[in-house]
Amino acid sequence: MAHRRERHGRGLRGPLALPNPLTGDPVPLRSRTPRAEYFTGCVRQAVGRVTASCPRALVGIDVGVEDVPATVGGWSRDRVPLAAAIGPEPPLHGQVVLYRRPLEHRARTRKGLRILVFRTLVEQLHALTEIPLEELDPEGWATDDDWE
Repeated sequence: MAHRRERHGRGLRGPLALPNPLTGDPVPLRSRTPRAEYFTGCVRQAVGRVTASCPRALVGIDVGVEDVPATVGGWSRDRVPLAAAIGPEPPLHGQVVLYRRPLEHRARTRKGLRILVFRTLVEQLHALTEIPLEELDPEGWATDDDWE
């Protein structure tokens, strides 16, 4: 293989992987789902699980995602909220807003993020609707301490 040098600081040149020796086709590189898309998928999965176990919990409640909390709330630099629950007012539905960046910051792995998103959603729904946690989460994921 020929040696390629980096000229003028423009970075690596040439293919990153050699072609497949049997077919001659370039080897496809696996790409990872972007963080925002993965987080949205976690929220969809969590909403689906809550809907399957307790459909009445989401009646009249909108679930949304924001990157970071607004600075208006009562939070400091040491304690940033993971989510917000806004009660329903007659013309408007109740709202649960999950904050992506604080949740991602607290989870070590992607599996941990999925569990944290689900737990946070269940806690916020419990605060809004006063439905018992056992009904919102019959499998006990929100109270299980065995997660990464």
